[in-house]
Amino acid sequence: MKRMAIVLAAGQGKRMKSKLYKVLHPVCGKPLVDHVLTVMENVQCERTVVVVGHGADAVKSYLGERAEYVLQEEQLGTGHAVKQAKPLLEAEPGMTLVVCGDTPLITEASLQKLMALHEEAKAAATILTAELDDPQGYGRVIRGEDGSVRKIVEQKDCTAEEHKQREINTGTYCFDNLKLFAALEQVRNENSQQEYYLTDVISILREQGETVQAYCTKDQAEAVGVNDRLQLAAAEQLMRERINRLHMLNGVTIIDPASTNIGPDVTIGADTVIYPGTVLGGRTTVGEDCVIGPNSEIHESQLGEGVTVKHSVLTGAVVGRHSSVGPFAYLRPGARLGEDVKVGDFVEIKNASLGDGSKVSHLSYIGDARVGKNVNIGCGAITVNYDGYNKSVTEIEDDAFVGSNVNLIAPVKVGKGAYVVAGSTITHNVDDNDLAIARERQVNKPGYAEKIRARAQIKKRNAEHS
Repeated sequence: MKRMAIVLAAGQGKRMKSKLYKVLHPVCGKPLVDHVLTVMENVQCERTVVVVGHGADAVKSYLGERAEYVLQEEQLGTGHAVKQAKPLLEAEPGMTLVVCGDTPLITEASLQKLMALHEEAKAAATILTAELDDPQGYGRVIRGEDGSVRKIVEQKDCTAEEHKQREINTGTYCFDNLKLFAALEQVRNENSQQEYYLTDVISILREQGETVQAYCTKDQAEAVGVNDRLQLAAAEQLMRERINRLHMLNGVTIIDPASTNIGPDVTIGADTVIYPGTVLGGRTTVGEDCVIGPNSEIHESQLGEGVTVKHSVLTGAVVGRHSSVGPFAYLRPGARLGEDVKVGDFVEIKNASLGDGSKVSHLSYIGDARVGKNVNIGCGAITVNYDGYNKSVTEIEDDAFVGSNVNLIAPVKVGKGAYVVAGSTITHNVDDNDLAIARERQVNKPGYAEKIRARAQIKKRNAEHS
C-alpha cells in the first residue's frame, strides 16, 4: 500500500516570541520539522507534503527537495490545513500519515505499529494515542467495547466520566487517503473558534460506519508538541535523554548524561568515554575506545578509534586513530590529522593536514598547510598564510623540525629532514636536510642596561615636576 505524509507546519508560533519561524527552532541541534521529516523518510513515505504558512520561504529553503509544499494562507484549523494538500493527494489511493511539524519526539517504531494496525483493521483512520498521568489540556479518546474509537472529545466538552480518561489524542493520524479527503469536504466550522478541525473527520467516518482504530504508544514523550520556550526546553531534555540512553545501551560510557549533549545524527563506537560538558553535533562520528571531554564541542567531524579530545573545539575536522587533541585546541574546517598525531594546548589548525606521527604541541597556528609525517613543530610557530588579499600554502615534508617561535611566510616549502632554527622568519624554500636560520645576529653591550634605567628615571622625575 502506498504511503504518504502530510506535515502540518503552517502555524506562526506566536507564543515562541521569536523572529525564527516555530518549526525551525532546534531540538538537539536540529529543527523541529527536520526531526519529523526524518521520521517520514525512515518509514518510507513515497510522497511527503509540508503545509507551510508563516515563514514559508524559510521552511522551504531549509528542507529543499525533501518534500512537496502547499500554502495555507489563512490559519483556519487543522482540517483546513490538511485540505490544502487536496490538489496533490486527493486522487492517490493508499494511506496518509498526518503529523504536526512541532512534534519532534515522534518515533519510527510507533508509526510503523500505527500503520500496521491500520492495515490489519482495514481502518479508515487510526489515531496515535498516549496515556498520560496528567491529561490536562488534551482531547480524550473514547473507545467502544470492541476497542475501536468512538470519538475524540476536547477537554472543555468532556463529561465528568470522560474527563477521567487518561488516553489522549497526540495529533498524529493514519488515514485511508481517499476517505480522508472525502470526509474533509463535510467538515464545518460551526464552533467557537470558527475553525475546521481535523478531529471532526473521525466523527464523520464513524457516522458513515467506517472503522476507526487507535494505537497507544508506551512513550509519553511522543505526545509532546512545542508551542513555547518552556515546551522547547522540555522536548530538548526528553530527546537528549533518549539519545544518551541509546548510546549507553550500545556500549558508550557517558559520565554525566545530564550535562552531555549529543545530536541525533551522531554515531559513537563502543567503549568510548564521554566526560561532562561535551557537545557532539551534526553528522559527527566517533570511533571505539575514544576519550572525549570534559568540556569539548565537536561538530561535523570524524574521529578514529582511540582518539583523545580534551577541552577543545572541533568543526569539520578529521582526526586519525590514536591521535590526541587539546587541552584548549581549536580544529577548524579542513583540519585533517593522521594517526598518532599530537595537537596540544592553544593550537589552532585550519584547512591543514598533518601526517602520521607529527606534533604541534603548544601555542601555534597552522593554517593552509600540508605537513608530512613525523614532523615536529615547536612552541609559537606560525604559518603566515594571509597577505591581506590571498591565502597561500605552506608545505612541510616528512621528518622536518620547525623550532619554537618560527614564522613560515607562505608560500614556502620546508623539505624532508630539514631543520628550521628557533626564532627564524622563513621567506624562501628550505631544501631537504638543510638547516635554515633567519634572525639578526645577537649583539651584547656591556653595562648598557644601567644607562637605560638611569635615563628612564630622569625622564620619570621630569614628568612628575612638570
